Amino acid sequence: MNPVAIFWPMVAHAFLACLIYALLAYRRRIAVVSGAVRPNHFKTRTEEPAVSAAVAANLLNQFELPVLFHAVCLALFATNGVSFVAVALAWLFIVARYLHAFVHVTSNDLRYRSPLFAAGFVILVVLWIWFSLHLLGAV
Repeated sequence: MNPVAIFWPMVAHAFLACLIYALLAYRRRIAVVSGAVRPNHFKTRTEEPAVSAAVAANLLNQFELPVLFHAVCLALFATNGVSFVAVALAWLFIVARYLHAFVHVTSNDLRYRSPLFAAGFVILVVLWIWFSLHLLGAV
């Protein structure tokens, strides 16, 4: 397997973060143009209008758990540990992130959002275990 393949899920996550930034800007602009808030309401997170609050929360979320994802991908590449299994797990994590983000910025229904977050978390843990096994020479 080409080790560069591990970078494509990372690129896909960067694209997701850019989409969320664009959606946040759009929803904040709508809130200002509609007169619901003034631009100075965005100085602190406590004054985020309802129309953009879930998007702002999701944007923060893109820089929490995914930091560990990017770290393990880079570690796999640096140690020649990229394999079909690692790349498949990386893509599964990204699919979970996209689905989680979609639910978060639309319905924000915890019945769907929480299991999607948990799935991404479990996939990431498995990816770190896979990396650990690679370091031990077991895979």
